Amino acid sequence: MNPKTLDHVAYWLADRDAVADFAVRHLGMHVIDRTDAFTLVGADARRGKLTLFAADGPRERGALEHVALRVRDLERALAELPDGLEVDRRRDGEAYFELGEGVALGLVETDTDLDYDLDHVALRSADPQATASEYGSLGFRAAAPGRSNCPRVEVGGAWIEFQPGEPGAPEQPLLNHLAVLVDSADEHEAAARDLGVEIDSVVDAANTLAVFVWGPERVRIEYVEHKPTFSLT
Repeated sequence: MNPKTLDHVAYWLADRDAVADFAVRHLGMHVIDRTDAFTLVGADARRGKLTLFAADGPRERGALEHVALRVRDLERALAELPDGLEVDRRRDGEAYFELGEGVALGLVETDTDLDYDLDHVALRSADPQATASEYGSLGFRAAAPGRSNCPRVEVGGAWIEFQPGEPGAPEQPLLNHLAVLVDSADEHEAAARDLGVEIDSVVDAANTLAVFVWGPERVRIEYVEHKPTFSLT
């Protein structure tokens, strides 16, 4: 398995429009696609995005702690946030805040060529170090801890970070899946079968071909291939 980049993070949301509107108004994103089932937002369709699936509420955080976006100038990015939003400046160069339905987002100041690209996803894990090792078998590369000092893995310059906590088994989770871009979904489906990884589904869509597998602690991971017809902007 050889994922290239962290393509998107997908949520289940009762009010996807509220999160999409916030991302467009305050996080430098635009609506890339909207269907009856989901809204796709991002700063660039070919970089890290958020997919907001319509679902019944309420949703439970479960394994998902937060999603962090990278920016070149944190103070400028914070000035774009609405007045009255409570912001947690827990470490230098970072800021975190919560939206409705348990959606927690962060901003990380770093050298980047695209503001509001995905920087990292933080997941709760009962055994962070062991979980990081398991992700290695799924094609994620070992990485040194970041600013939080938690175990993490890397994919295409972004990270999945594992924080101590109980992911639980929510009936209505907030996290739909994590998606990584690959050259061939078919090859990753075959590799998953060879490794004995549980496959949830294979989806042949208009612009993408994807295989969904169950990762550690029942986090669903999508290996997605962009078809030649992929032309979203």
